[in-house]
Amino acid sequence: MSVPGPEILVPGELSLAQLRRLCAPEPLQVALAPSCRAVIAASAEQVRRATEGDAPVYGVNTGFGKLATQRIAREDLALLQLKLLRSHAVGVGEPLSQRVVRLILLLKAASLARGYSGVREEVIDGLLALHNRGVIPVIPCQGSVGASGDLAPLAHLSLPLIGEGEVFYDNERMPAAHALERAGLKPLVLGAKEGLALINGTQVSTALAIDALLTADRVFEAAVIAGGLTLDAARGSDAPFDPRIHAVRGQPGQIACASAYRALTASSEIRRSHLENDDRVQDPYCLRCQPQVMGACLDQMRYAAQVLVREANAVTDNPLVFAAEGEMISGGNFHAEPVALVADALAVAIAEIGAISERRVAMLVDTVVSRLPPFLTPEPGLNSGFMIVHVTAAALASENKSLAHPASVDSLPTSANQEDHVSMATFAARRLGPMLRNTAHIVAIELLAAAQGIEFLRPLQSSPGLEGVLRLLRSVSPAMMADRSLARDMEAVHHLVCSGDIGHAIESAIPELHALHLA
Repeated sequence: MSVPGPEILVPGELSLAQLRRLCAPEPLQVALAPSCRAVIAASAEQVRRATEGDAPVYGVNTGFGKLATQRIAREDLALLQLKLLRSHAVGVGEPLSQRVVRLILLLKAASLARGYSGVREEVIDGLLALHNRGVIPVIPCQGSVGASGDLAPLAHLSLPLIGEGEVFYDNERMPAAHALERAGLKPLVLGAKEGLALINGTQVSTALAIDALLTADRVFEAAVIAGGLTLDAARGSDAPFDPRIHAVRGQPGQIACASAYRALTASSEIRRSHLENDDRVQDPYCLRCQPQVMGACLDQMRYAAQVLVREANAVTDNPLVFAAEGEMISGGNFHAEPVALVADALAVAIAEIGAISERRVAMLVDTVVSRLPPFLTPEPGLNSGFMIVHVTAAALASENKSLAHPASVDSLPTSANQEDHVSMATFAARRLGPMLRNTAHIVAIELLAAAQGIEFLRPLQSSPGLEGVLRLLRSVSPAMMADRSLARDMEAVHHLVCSGDIGHAIESAIPELHALHLA
């Protein structure tokens, strides 16, 4: 049996599909495309020549930030880079997940390998070696404002390269020096500019946002499926999903979502049962306007994917080395405003996905609107049914509204006003994880509530696709005809939502769902 080769990292050519593979729970072995090594070497040589000259070059023979006017003696240039990593590794908070840190290592390696950063090949190979040997730096989650790069978290990422800081290795947290020895790796001695190139950049905020985007992709699909199931449980009209309605508006996400809802409910006996003698004229917005709301969220996610893939391929440190022209130019590519703005847009979309899902749960438990038993229980009064389950959904939706406040508008000057406008991109991206957990719980609650509603419409069958979803739900959560705690059921379905298993259960039967995926 042949052993698969490593995933090849081609700087500047990362795709969302490859980023999804690199974010998988099981890490891949990764190798750098050999074709990029010549430009890396040329860039490093340009920096070496700068160290031998007398002209001041920011970050090579000067201090940093407000201290850029301070010249550094030639014999202290290596020490300057060491002190830079040590002084900037001052993050606080819980460590970022190892999955995210693995992606940060790869994004940083890919960016440096573009050949505009002036680092030696050994530095890039060192980052890849940490990833491939499972030596994962401990990065505290707080401490970056997302301008001049993700300075503190990237300093924590980089310390293990020189044998300092902490790492996770073999499921243990330990000093990096111990892990390097156990993994058969040697610490590096950094050269001029290399410490600065390592800590400048947007790789932390970008990795956090990409990880959230890939999770949002799965949660979004599950939310669309949950909406289709609720539509059937509430015996809603399928007229609002007529393709002509959506064609005349022309919004691509809306058109794709309407197509998915039509496919989800096609051939449903429940739907056919109320085509006649149903006196309701229009459904609530949470049913009728699903394509409009979810389609707008999908369009936001698609735009975010474009920006984040560009940023994953970007060179975002400073100064940049243009070896072909023999120049080093100081600029501001480390400013993470593109990431901050799309992370804020994603936050709003994630909140909206949860908000409309919560409204559908509220509709299902309201017997006046749903025409199902009150709180989805056959003996209301003696049983509370889904009453407090909905309260949980409402609490999570409300929490998301606060978390959705844009982080990018809250700039605070740093570095004695040298860095006087910052992006706050790292928090903007980091808060997406808790928001997605909240929204996935809301969608899980809706799936359980809609499945319970279908129980009261038996023996009628839903569509073949939705019946497949119901079988999956019932494999982890039996129907609730008398009160019991649904806490474990909710957690089990939450796992199905986040893992993508809800979509996987029916994607082969409903190809329209594929159009909702980002990659």
